Parts: sequence; C-alpha cells; structure tokens
Amino acid sequence: MAKKKKKISKRMQNEILALLKRTPGVPVNRKEISRQLNIHKSDFYIFMDSLIDLVKAGKIVHARKQHYAFAPKQQTMIGELRTTRAGYGFVLVEGQEMDVFVAQPNLNTAFDRDIVEIQLYANSRGKRLEGFVRKVVKRFREQIVGTLHVTPYYNFVVPDDPKVYRDILIRPDESIKAEDGQKVVVRFEKWEKNQHNPEGTLTEILGRPGDPGVDIISVAYSFNLPVHFSEKIEQEAARVRGGITEKDLAGREDLRALTCFTIDPIDAKDFDDAISMERKDNGNWELGVHIADVSHYVAKDTVLDKEALRRGTSVYLVDRVIPMLPERLSNELCSLKPHVDRLAFSCIMEVNEQAEVMDYRIFPSIINSKRRFNYEEVQQIIDGQIQDTLAPVLRDMDTMRERLSRKRFQNGGIDFETPEVRFVLDEKGNPVEIIPKQRLNSHRLVEEFMLLANQTVARHIRRISPHKNRPLPFLYRVHEKPNEEKMNRFFGFLAALQIPYKPVKKVTSKYFQNLLRSIKGTKEEIVIEEVALRSMMKAVYSEKNIGHFGLGFRDYTHFTSPIRRYPDLTVHRLLKQYADDPNRSVQGEIKKLKAIADQSNKMERLAVEAERESVKLKQVEYISKYIGESYKGLVSGVMSFGIFVELEKIFVEGIIPLTEMKDDFYIYDEKTYSMIGRDTDQTIRLGDEVVVRVEGVDAEKKRVEFSLIENLSDEPGRSQIRIEQYDNGNKKPRKRRKR
Repeated sequence: MAKKKKKISKRMQNEILALLKRTPGVPVNRKEISRQLNIHKSDFYIFMDSLIDLVKAGKIVHARKQHYAFAPKQQTMIGELRTTRAGYGFVLVEGQEMDVFVAQPNLNTAFDRDIVEIQLYANSRGKRLEGFVRKVVKRFREQIVGTLHVTPYYNFVVPDDPKVYRDILIRPDESIKAEDGQKVVVRFEKWEKNQHNPEGTLTEILGRPGDPGVDIISVAYSFNLPVHFSEKIEQEAARVRGGITEKDLAGREDLRALTCFTIDPIDAKDFDDAISMERKDNGNWELGVHIADVSHYVAKDTVLDKEALRRGTSVYLVDRVIPMLPERLSNELCSLKPHVDRLAFSCIMEVNEQAEVMDYRIFPSIINSKRRFNYEEVQQIIDGQIQDTLAPVLRDMDTMRERLSRKRFQNGGIDFETPEVRFVLDEKGNPVEIIPKQRLNSHRLVEEFMLLANQTVARHIRRISPHKNRPLPFLYRVHEKPNEEKMNRFFGFLAALQIPYKPVKKVTSKYFQNLLRSIKGTKEEIVIEEVALRSMMKAVYSEKNIGHFGLGFRDYTHFTSPIRRYPDLTVHRLLKQYADDPNRSVQGEIKKLKAIADQSNKMERLAVEAERESVKLKQVEYISKYIGESYKGLVSGVMSFGIFVELEKIFVEGIIPLTEMKDDFYIYDEKTYSMIGRDTDQTIRLGDEVVVRVEGVDAEKKRVEFSLIENLSDEPGRSQIRIEQYDNGNKKPRKRRKR
C-alpha cells in the first residue's frame, strides 16, 4: 500500500512540475492545478503531500496563499522596484506574476520605481523568491523635491517623498541662491555606494512650504512628471503653422454649415470633441462625433511627437493641468473653439430608434463649432430651466443618450459611479471647501456618444481588414475579465455584508451589472462599488483585441481625446494610413504599437497616482482645520491594525487605530471584514455608518486619525451570531465541524 502511494505521489509530482513549467514564475491556484490534472477526491491528500514535498525539495515555491509556481532558472532578473513606507520592496518582472521580495538592507542604491537588476538568493528554496539589488539599470527620478538644510560644512535636501529614504547632498553651485528651509528641486546626479549619500545639484527654488501651489508642484515632481516644456519643444510648437489653406482642405469634407457644439467642464481650457445630431429622411438619426485633428499638426517622429509619447497623457492635478502638448497646440490650434474653423476627424453614425448603428463614415473634416456649452448649462436646458435655440437638439440627444445607455446595460455594460470631489481654493492655495462632483445626464450624454464613436472606430478596423481572421495592426483599449481569486474575495465581502447574491461559476459583465444594480440606493452602495472596482482588472492599451469586459464591448479603442492622450493620436494616424492604402505593408507595426501601449499604460498609471495624491494632500490639509469636530462617515476598510472611515460628502478617509479603541478587546474577523468586541459584543463592519471625531493629522504621511463616537449601524443581537465563533479570551476563531 505504501509503495502504491509512493508511486502515485511520484507520478503526481512529475505532472505538477510539468504543468507549472509551462508558465515559470507564474503562481497557479491549487484548485486550478487539481482541476487540470483531474485529481480525484480520494487522491486529494496525496496531491497535497506532493505539493508540500515539491516545496520542501525547492522544485516549486509556495508563492502566496494556495498558489504555487515553478521557480525560474535564471539567478538574475531585471524589473521595476516598488518600495513600501516600511522600507522593504518588491521587484516586478515583466511576464511573471510572482514578484521578488527585497529587504531594506538589500536595496543597495535603488529607489522606488527604479529599473533594477536583482540577484536571487540561492537559499530561497521552498520560500517566496527573495533577492538583492545588484545594480540600478535605469533611474525613475531625474529630479527630487525636498526641503533644503544649510549647515556650515555642507548642504543637503530632505526629500518630500518618504520612499526616497536618503538625504541628498548638494554640490556647491553659486548660480542658485537658496535659503535654509526652502522647498527646492534637485537634479539627481549620482549614488555609487550605499555607504554614502546620493548627490545632486539645485535646479529650481519652489518657495517656502506654505507658499501657494508649492505643495501640488512638489507632488508633480515627486512622480517625475515633466512639469515644464523645454525651450526646444516650445520653439517647435511656435513654428507650427496656424491658419487653414486650400491645401489643408484637400481630402476633407466641409462640415462648417453643420450645427455642432462642444460640452465641457465650466473651467475647461481645451475642447477636443464636438457633437451633432440631425434627423434623416428615413427616420433614423445622423449622430456625429467630431474630434480635433491633432495628427495634422503633430507629425510622426518629430520632436513634438516624441515629447507627446514621453508624456503619454495630460495630468489633472487639483490646481493645474500638466498638458501632453504645448499650450499653442492644446489650447489654440487644436482646440475646437466656438465660431472658429477647425480641422477635425469625424465619425458620423446612422443610428435607429433602437440605438443600433446602421451605417457610419469616418473621415477628415473641417468644422465650425456653433457653441461652447458647459455640463450644468446643458442640464438646465434639458430640464427646461433655461430657454435656448438649441434646446430641441439637446433634448433629442438626451433621448438618444437614454436609449444608448439602456442598450449598453442590457448587453452587460457596467456603470460605476465612483465619487469625485473638487476643491475651492483661496488665493494662497488653501482648500476652503470640498464639493462632491455631481454626475449629470449631460455628462452621460457626452460619455455615451464618445463610447459609441470609439466602439464604431474599433469595429471599422475589423471591417476593412483584408484578412478577417488577422485584423490590421491597431491600438485598442481593453479590459480583461476579473480573475477567480479576486472574484472569490469580492463574493466573500458581499457575504460579510449580508448582501444577497446568486453564486455563478462564470462571471459575466451582465451578471456584474445586475448585481451592482441590486444594491443601488443602499447605504453600502459606495463601499461595494469601490471594492467591486478594486476586484476588476485595470483597463489598458494593447495591440491585442481581447475586448472590454467592463463596457461589454467586443471591440473598443480610444479615438476621442488626441489633445490629451497619445493612443488617440496614434489611432487617428492609423485611420488615415489605412484609408489611403489598407494593403500597405504593416511589417513591424505590431512591435511599434506594443511599445506605444506599454509607454501609455505606464504614464497613465503614473498620472492616476499623482492625481490621487494631490487630492489626498488637499483633503488632509482641509480636515486639519477641523480637529475635534465630529462627522458622519462610512467604514471603508477593516484591517487587523484599525478601521478606515470615509467621511460623508467630502470623502476624506482616516483611520481609527486599534490601539486607541480602549473600550473593549477587539477581535479582527478577516472573513466578515469585522471588528468584534469580546466583552461588549459590539461589532463594527465594512459599510457601517458611524460618527467619528477628528483627533489628529500627520501632514507628512497624509494620515488622518479618528476616534469612534457612535456606530449608527450596530443592531442588537447582530454581533452575537458571530461572537460564538470565538473562545472567550482567544483571538483565533474556533473551527467548526463540517456537517
């Protein structure tokens, strides 16, 4: 019997190794391994022993909970280093899901986001991969922002970003006279030995820490965002010819008589999309989306083009925009200003009463916008609060918006309404008010028209491709299906909140949409939508068309914002190229598109993080004036070390540290996202409405501390059901016998 068991185990180990070798370094769920190998229930214990034996032998690694991977053979790897506030880091290697742990002493001379070469430890057998930084391949930061300290012997800068964990020694330079305590920008020059400090040269004085705008510009520099355009770029932009000649009109359709207009935020400076809608003789609608033709002004591989690719996207911080293109292009030549002739790229779609696209045309055009609307104004016109000559067409557009939305949701599109805020700043840049952004039907109107145009353009590429099974090279906006592990966590979260849902084996976007619709109007709606959003994969740019899960679209791209997104500019160029000659050689095009997608994804992630950081900074600054005040909020996170609460309306998030919850001994229940009071039976769980008091603010760490005053959601008897899971005085749940 023992021999038979040993034989089965040996065979099973070989099968496990063969399976994991197909994707070295990629963690695979234990259930998935079992399913692919058709492990019978009676052999499951042998299967588990086989996994354990392989880990002990160092042939595979236990990457994370219930996940195993075949360790790569190479002992050195190159990847991006991401560090934590605690000091240690992880290296993300392209093509591998499993990252490599790097302890703080092993960072060598690397900072967060540097591309590094790491040496794997030989003694990582049976553990997660661990290594040390051999060298920095490429620095992420060219500049560092911090506070200058002047001493009689040397000067140094203390970086604002805690992830830049070493002070920067400043080389003597008489050209910039900075004073002690000022915020400065340092050009990072060298750091050769870990035993020494990095060195740099002062390049700019930002001002005193409290000066207007200094805090936000510091955020931009800390993310290595290109705050200014170089003189060379500005000169290149100045040389771009304005005005429209007969030559410019060649091959363009003249739409200047068409009634089209822009709808944008009230403070918008650039307008890259205009819309139009007219009734056709056959009863259908001719819906037009007209986009600024940036590709006419920014030629491929020019200095301007290379700079736009480097930036990838415009970045919208609290008090400023860091544009992708210089102002002469973004706010002048390419901006669809009212009553001015502008070169455009139009997508005109014939749409029937069922919101189906019956036909379409995509072509270069010249337009003249008849009006510059803002969202609030359009909403008032639709609601009949303002009289306007364009009211009839706006109301027809709103009806079309409703039909398009309904059709999209019926097909499985998911509608996330994540809360956003805007700030009212005083003359010194201090936040005096936080105002939640209201999502109006006028916003949805523009969104639906842009979605339809983007979808139509992506479908167009499939239609014009000479080989239907091999579409022409193109750049898509894609969104993968959520993975099983994230979905299981999300369903566990719903169960913890006692939200009814129907378990399914295959999660579709339609299922997701119906689930989110079922919680609309509940007090947990915001928290559930935030967790659902985190459970999803991130939408990215790709040369491979794998569809868009969140929108429920098979084909989707970004065509509508070339002033502020480089992929849209690329899409315009490809449309022109294929219109001229669809059979033109496209050899090497896929490789170029992949490089553009990778750069655009990288810069988009960076922009999102910087935008969030600037919002967080102003939220913390705002709430610091209200220490001692009480607010209603929602429990947005429950961790072993404390409870996170997001305040109502202003969405400031802070923590109630577990160490400060002294009214009871609280037990953290990971499965139910709850804190349970051992003696009082008080339960605090995710989604609860609470009243908290602001106790303090750490501006440097952007951390707000609350104390709990009252749990408005605590119901008598709710916690008793769960408290029975615990032995009195024990932190660990009592194991229940399976029935």
